[in-house]
Amino acid sequence: MVESTESESRKLLGRLREVMAGESAGQERLDEITHLIADSMGTEVCSVYLFRDDETLELCATEGLNVESVHQTRMRLGEGLVGRVAKFGKVVNTPDAPSAKGFRYMPETGEERFSSFLGIPIQRLGEKLGVLVVQSREAREYSADAVYALEVVAMVIAEMTELGAFVGEGAALSPLHQQPVLLPGTVAQEGAAEGHVWLHEPRVVVTNPIADDPHRELERLNEAVEQLRVGVDKMLEMSQNGDKEQLKVLEAYRMFANSKGWMKRMEEDIARGLSAEAAVEKEQSQARARMGQVQDAYLRERLADLDDLSNRLLRILTGQGSHNAADLPADPILIARNIGPGDLLEYGRSLRGIVLEEGSVGSHAAIVARALAIPLVVNSARITTEALNGDHIMVDGEQGVVHLRPDDSVVSAFRDKIAMQAKAQERYTSIREKPAETLDGKRVNLVMNAGLMADLPSLNSSGAEGVGLFRTELQFLVRNQMPKRSELVALYERVLDAAEGKRVVFRTLDIGSDKVLPYMKPTDEPNPALGWRAIRVGLDKPGIMRMQLQALMRAANGRPLTVMFPFVAQFEEYRAARAEVEKTLERERILGHPLPETLEVGAMLETPSLAFAPRKFFEEVEFLSIGGNDLKQFFFAADRENERVRKRYDTLNVSFLSLIEQIVERCAETDTPLSFCGEDAGRPIEALCLAAIGVGTLSMRPASIGPVKSLLMRTNLDDLRKVIFDARHRGEQSVRPAVMRYLRDL
Repeated sequence: MVESTESESRKLLGRLREVMAGESAGQERLDEITHLIADSMGTEVCSVYLFRDDETLELCATEGLNVESVHQTRMRLGEGLVGRVAKFGKVVNTPDAPSAKGFRYMPETGEERFSSFLGIPIQRLGEKLGVLVVQSREAREYSADAVYALEVVAMVIAEMTELGAFVGEGAALSPLHQQPVLLPGTVAQEGAAEGHVWLHEPRVVVTNPIADDPHRELERLNEAVEQLRVGVDKMLEMSQNGDKEQLKVLEAYRMFANSKGWMKRMEEDIARGLSAEAAVEKEQSQARARMGQVQDAYLRERLADLDDLSNRLLRILTGQGSHNAADLPADPILIARNIGPGDLLEYGRSLRGIVLEEGSVGSHAAIVARALAIPLVVNSARITTEALNGDHIMVDGEQGVVHLRPDDSVVSAFRDKIAMQAKAQERYTSIREKPAETLDGKRVNLVMNAGLMADLPSLNSSGAEGVGLFRTELQFLVRNQMPKRSELVALYERVLDAAEGKRVVFRTLDIGSDKVLPYMKPTDEPNPALGWRAIRVGLDKPGIMRMQLQALMRAANGRPLTVMFPFVAQFEEYRAARAEVEKTLERERILGHPLPETLEVGAMLETPSLAFAPRKFFEEVEFLSIGGNDLKQFFFAADRENERVRKRYDTLNVSFLSLIEQIVERCAETDTPLSFCGEDAGRPIEALCLAAIGVGTLSMRPASIGPVKSLLMRTNLDDLRKVIFDARHRGEQSVRPAVMRYLRDL
């Protein structure tokens, strides 16, 4: 019985191959497919529904329903039996459709004559494309073999849809990978970039889903699987002395690579007429579908392992995706589902822009992208499935929008925008050497944030007066093991050398929350942003803190040194950290190492609690830097990674400005130097208001210094302070409207 079904399946796929090879196109090709499926399956009806947009399905071809309903009948995702199949990605097989849960009668189709219903999702690697339906007058439940045969056919239709085989009439039949697409996302690093797509993990396109010779396809599959197994064994061999967690992952890889069940399912797919590539992808699609439904983290990771192995196997079979960095286009825009900091640093400044399907504004990738000043958009859904290598792409890191294969009007407008930005940068160059002095004679100190050696040339090119924040965690995040003290000494020496005497504020290791070291045992915390992070880790793991402090002191080698502790929430934490500094200093003296000429020790004020610390704290701390990003999210109780809430609250809200003003006043009472560090320091309007309420130093990304300085030099801060005070006195929630009116009148 199975042999007979397999033979029928191969016969159906063979007829599908003929349709694919024929000269018919678009609607005609789709009509032929529905006819041959109905004929082969012995059903009165076969229909293909494809997505018109993310929420709407359209009847695009039918054999057996009213022809007039084609491209007229539409339904929402989840509506009717067809909508349910599409929404949940699961087969619906019922002998009595009208009484089935969710049934919706479509009078224009004439389907009331048909009792049985079998709906199969048309999907590729988790991407929903449509639904394949067969119906009969006879009340019957379709056999498991019939369901399997149609699943194979649905997969082939998905591949054909992917390849643009149905381009022609009907809005729902537009070719994938050919039309212009606008994809929204989230800004993680500002800037605009134009270039061509470079996929970090190129998508494999299966161009031969149907096979002529099953025996040859089985040979190809076995050869590829053997090559895959050898590769996994080599990786395991090389990692025997490495990280235990990495070994566990590779052991899981080997288990899947040797899975008999996995092989058996792919062999059965080939026996039914699929090519080796299509058989692998069919199993991969089902694994991805299961991945989306599994809640258990361990099972999801294992399914992700299987997904990765399938990708490797597909690349072996097709030869696609085995490119190297030497093949990079001249203007690469990197596209990836997600990417680690190490991989991103390997690309370096060769990238024009980055777009990630996942990621967050505080991710490792975002930190590196900011350090490299590369525009980055994250949370851009479907970008890895929509984009192909070499596609023309424009990334708007100001609005968080990606234009893939843009039309001429978009290209023209975008290039005008880039040209205007370049012209503005030229204007800023003319004031680079001038101090940021306002019209009423107030001097504001503008410094830059950094985290890599690659940032340091910006000290001169941007006009920054120093480095207000050097993130030391990047050197820990991009490695698979803890860096040696000697390596840190060499790096910090190079940083101080490159600064040429300008002040560099080294922030000690700020890990935890969204910055987890690959070689540290992860902690399962329900809210990591409020958990074991930054100075809390340093005080609990004093060996790491001492090692870093020693490296900084030795790198200074008799020069001035400035150190800042992150995420200090109470006075005692600062005192404990300061005590570690004194111990390290004494140890270095005993060892005979040169001590820093001067040593400033400060703290980041990122929690509202520290703003209310005892006066003694403000007297003892040698400088304070407001960490605006964290302080704002804790003040408003709004997670800065959560798009639903992070934009609801304005930095220029009078409550938040009042808190900043209180910190300014407390620092003024004790002569404690104060700076503001964060995204808002680099936004000209926000920077202006911070300066107006008394913040004398602003630390920002290098590209923001020009725009901020330009606006400061054209403003009277005393006048602006009065505008802010009056808006607050009037009871306005935010001073932004009043400030904008004032600036328009300048």
